[in-house]
Amino acid sequence: MAGKEFERLVEIMAELRSEHGCDWDKAQTHETLKPYLIEESYKVLSAIDSKDDEELKEELGDVLLQVVFHAQIAKERGAFTISDVVKTLNDKLVRRHPHVFGDAEGYSYSRWEEIKAKEKGNEKRTSIGDVNKALPGLSMARRVQENAAAVGFDWTKAEEVWAKVHEEIEEVKNANNNEELQEEIGDLLFAIVNLSRFLTVDPERAIRMATEKFISRFEQMEKLIEEDGKEMEALSPQILDGYWNKVKELSKESE
Repeated sequence: MAGKEFERLVEIMAELRSEHGCDWDKAQTHETLKPYLIEESYKVLSAIDSKDDEELKEELGDVLLQVVFHAQIAKERGAFTISDVVKTLNDKLVRRHPHVFGDAEGYSYSRWEEIKAKEKGNEKRTSIGDVNKALPGLSMARRVQENAAAVGFDWTKAEEVWAKVHEEIEEVKNANNNEELQEEIGDLLFAIVNLSRFLTVDPERAIRMATEKFISRFEQMEKLIEEDGKEMEALSPQILDGYWNKVKELSKESE
């Protein structure tokens, strides 16, 4: 069943890009589709957070559409086809899991990175791995820390990480210029990501949740100010802070 539906998807995409297809679909390139792939990926994360299976099903389909879309464009360029994409993935999965499809015993991070390095013709690899530098900053920091930890370079307990966070806060306070300040804030954020990892919290998800909470409370504050017949721009920071605290109390009461 999955094979037939996938074939139908590939056919639909080819039709959309055909001479008699959709003008918008025909106009797209790998470059113009880049923001949609990122957007759809974040929608999947949102669906996972909401624990809505129907939404997750739909958003995973939208990510799959992006894969098929890029493959169709590549086919038209004579580069590769969707079959090549699937075959490459299948072969890679088998090759990188010798403990499942071969004679190796158990999963090994170092073996995984060694296989990846050989695939790319690069024997001079580092234990940190091949990091995707297009990741959001917090996610990239977490990935680097996880890779380092996998080969034993890590803190031994959360208390040590707490101490590092406090140390970095002091260094931010003592920065002498903007260049130093930028470096020290970066170190502080890196330390906070480490702390998040030790507390089994995804820092990227945490900051997004905090930002969404701020947006929600800010909108509630605006509504309260409007109901009181006032304009936000005309209010002092002290009065605004009072409204903000009121919104926080209302949020706690509704939880």
